[in-house]
Amino acid sequence: MTQHFPTRQLRFFLTAPSPCPYLPERHERKVFAHLPLSEGAQVNDSLTQVGFRRSQNIAYRPACEACSACVSARIPATAYAFSRSERKILARNEDLDRHLVEAEATMEQFDLLRRYLTTRHADGGMAEMTWPDYVAMVEDTAVRTHMVEYRLRGPDGGFGELVACALVDLMGDGLSLVYSFYDPDLARRSLGSFVILDHVGQADLAALPYVYLGYWVRGSTKMDYKIRFSPIELLKGEGWSTVSSPR
Repeated sequence: MTQHFPTRQLRFFLTAPSPCPYLPERHERKVFAHLPLSEGAQVNDSLTQVGFRRSQNIAYRPACEACSACVSARIPATAYAFSRSERKILARNEDLDRHLVEAEATMEQFDLLRRYLTTRHADGGMAEMTWPDYVAMVEDTAVRTHMVEYRLRGPDGGFGELVACALVDLMGDGLSLVYSFYDPDLARRSLGSFVILDHVGQADLAALPYVYLGYWVRGSTKMDYKIRFSPIELLKGEGWSTVSSPR
């Protein structure tokens, strides 16, 4: 499928080498471009379809000279059949209510994020994220972005405790999970997988064909979970290819 970018000329830049956050003893480089405010959604759609990811008003993709471990991944939502274990995850979280809210940062969300990062990614690049950093991550956007909050069902159906969040871009052909985080003390719920599975269901209901997951990184324990979803599509040299992985 040929991608048609807006007539406005995009300028691409290349970062200097820095330590890879996923694979030890390797270095990463990224190519990136600033998303235009007036055509940001259209440009982001086109770039995401060829392997870019969004971070605030920047679209980027790996450009490592000696490594190609990062591979863009997306789930074909309309063709997805939940496995037995995935149906159990969905059933385990039936007591959660989904709330779609504006892309506006709240201290409640940030407190949950800090707990998540401290427990799950204490050595990661986001571990020192501050409140202004979080506000920028959520609110600095030139595309159609929203937050999804997952809460325990409160008394009389009211708002209960916040247990998971997802920052999501609405694209022309799907939903892009920009970042998600959850209560690290609720491991039994498999909230990371649940958020993805729930968005597969939501994309299907909205007749959106894909859920974009970002990069699967072969050999990285942090990112290897993505290949467990099946079928999944990976972006290779010849384009998007369907891969059926063992569950």
